[in-house]
Amino acid sequence: MKELDNMEGFALGKENLKLLVIGLVIIIIGFILMVGGKASNPTVFNTEIFSFRRITLAPMVVLFGFFFEIYAIIKKPKSEK
Repeated sequence: MKELDNMEGFALGKENLKLLVIGLVIIIIGFILMVGGKASNPTVFNTEIFSFRRITLAPMVVLFGFFFEIYAIIKKPKSEK
């Protein structure tokens, strides 16, 4: 973190970078929520792929993560002097 103390040449501040990492973690969690639903037998249809978690919750989490990333980029960095 010592390298982040001197960030005068960067467009984003230290707080913005932390928010970007948080947003990335939220997006990754959303994609992890989408995983699964594979049938053990390929000839049998598995309705588990249509669960609430995969169809509704996970895409909403990913969208929230992308909106959070936009907020992290747009947020005005505080001048640290």
